[in-house]
Amino acid sequence: MENSIKALISSGLSANEAKIYLALLVLGRGTVSEITRKANLNRTTGYDVLDSLVNIGLASVSGKEPKQEYIAESPDRVEVNLKNKIEQDQKNLNEIKNLIPELKSIHNVAGRPKVRFYEGTEGLIQVYEDTLTSSETILAYATVDDMHKALPNYFPKYYERRAGKGIAIKAIIPKTAAGEERAVHNETERRETALIPPDKYYFSPEINIYDNKVMIASLREKLGIIIESAEIADAMKIIYKLAWPEAKRLEQEAEYISK
Repeated sequence: MENSIKALISSGLSANEAKIYLALLVLGRGTVSEITRKANLNRTTGYDVLDSLVNIGLASVSGKEPKQEYIAESPDRVEVNLKNKIEQDQKNLNEIKNLIPELKSIHNVAGRPKVRFYEGTEGLIQVYEDTLTSSETILAYATVDDMHKALPNYFPKYYERRAGKGIAIKAIIPKTAAGEERAVHNETERRETALIPPDKYYFSPEINIYDNKVMIASLREKLGIIIESAEIADAMKIIYKLAWPEAKRLEQEAEYISK
């Protein structure tokens, strides 16, 4: 009997379901009191377990209370149920296998860079709004023309809010008419610029580096990306340090030639 109980449990039944089903097989049919007495379980437990066995096809009900009896269904049903369970488990396994790549992509591993994507006009606004959380000077490669074309009504207030928060920005930008016009407001908008030749250097998308983040705004494709990684941000800051003196040299060279 003990081996039979273990085998039934292995097929997916609970211990109480196995005991009740074996008792019912021995009796063939019986009331709740008779079955639970045979299984050495209390009557309250018996009602719940017998209802469960009815639901999975291992028992059926005859008559009504107080003469209601439960009838044992063929043990063949145990095999059928187990095969159905195996098929369902295999289906669930296949679904999980397909889901694993997605779960891995959102797994927050300590120290692992976080990458967030934002789409559309609202997505671009979201990535720019994140720059307003910066605790340090933002380092930027940007093209003012593309910025204002993509979000024409957004930037005037953005510049004002950024300056109001005391967040400065250093920006390497092409010397277009829009870029020169923006540079006129550098002092009030807490900006330092390096205006470089637009025919050779035209930035698209825009890149902002601040704190432990790198923000990329593809203004033409309406796609924003924020990479949160101290290692990547630090590397980008070093590259910017190397680029800034050269950008200022190009700016001064262009001014000298224009004179």
